[in-house]
Amino acid sequence: MMSRRTLLYGGVAAGALAAGAWVNHRRLGGALEPGPALAPGTDPQRFWQLEFETPSGARLATKALQGRPLVLNFWATWCPPCVKEMPELDRFVQQYASAGWQVLGLAIDQKAPVQQFLQRHPVSFPTALAGPDGLALVRELGNPAGGLPFTVVFSAAGEVVQRKLGATDLAELSRWAGAMG
Repeated sequence: MMSRRTLLYGGVAAGALAAGAWVNHRRLGGALEPGPALAPGTDPQRFWQLEFETPSGARLATKALQGRPLVLNFWATWCPPCVKEMPELDRFVQQYASAGWQVLGLAIDQKAPVQQFLQRHPVSFPTALAGPDGLALVRELGNPAGGLPFTVVFSAAGEVVQRKLGATDLAELSRWAGAMG
């Protein structure tokens, strides 16, 4: 059972993260520049060596997703723009899977809330748990403030070709897919 202090600290941390995401979203106009600019010293291939737990307890190795374009979306159950874009990501993967596209949702959240969310709002793409440590990966992939939602598009060659801080939608995702051919 969680103590009141733990809940209070967790609430304060979540609020601070959400406020930081909003400030950064406003400052950047909701977008980061496309392209391969990653955090200094980041090995772009490191992502393809990671493994995450899924809400069901299975393991998901990112290397299993290599060789096809990937939309990687960082989200959390407590993030309203994240929740709003989940159906858009689901529509995208349903429309573009036949063209080789895939989506992976990485939740910056704990297992129980993600399980509950996915029971109420199922999606057809895999979701894994990056947990609080996932913010380090968000920063490595070019989002220094660690705001959510954050989307990274990888080419079939495994290179970062697009990044966006803030919610995306089907039209934008479709433009990105079209630009990659």
